[in-house]
Amino acid sequence: MTTTEPRTAIASQRIADELRGAILDGSLAPGERILQEELATRYRASRLPVREAIRILEAEGLVSIVANSGAWVSKLDLDECVHAYKIRERIEPLALAESIPRLGTQQLERLAELVDAMEAGTDVENFLVLDREFHLLTYSESRMDSLNQLIERLWNTTQPYRRAFSIAIGSERNWMIHAEHKLLMEAIKRRDVDEAERTILGHIRRTRIELEGRSDLFL
Repeated sequence: MTTTEPRTAIASQRIADELRGAILDGSLAPGERILQEELATRYRASRLPVREAIRILEAEGLVSIVANSGAWVSKLDLDECVHAYKIRERIEPLALAESIPRLGTQQLERLAELVDAMEAGTDVENFLVLDREFHLLTYSESRMDSLNQLIERLWNTTQPYRRAFSIAIGSERNWMIHAEHKLLMEAIKRRDVDEAERTILGHIRRTRIELEGRSDLFL
């Protein structure tokens, strides 16, 4: 490995990290074009680490690359988003069931903190960050890397629509989300895998069914 390769890898990861954050927080919208020249100028980097950063984000489901055309922030239509949720309904209960027996005391304490923080907060952006941490942490001990990578990819691609949905439903519906989080937390603390699987399945399915009636979020 030459001395330039580690530098390129570091630069690529830095650019990918910043772009990931911008996509997940909504600063870059679905369908927005990503211009490599602008990124190279902004980060004072060559085209090579920029291209590699975009490939990293493509693998994570955040960016779509069209041959001989360019790169765009990934965008879903209603059917594609519903399909993603249907897949999540099948695979997240499995990840949860595999993870629960191995979750340690510190992880359980953090999960409880996240449940309380979500219920206490009112900011949508903060909720999305906490909600993502909460659910991915519940799956973190599944020891099925390919499954967890797929779950995270699906969370990535559906993030903009969760944001739009959370804003659209408003605070009056938050009580249901918080109640489901509490039920899931109680099942996890009891190591009740069957109840936890039923709870997360219902949690995801309810959102999917509500999204099916919100075609306006995908215009």
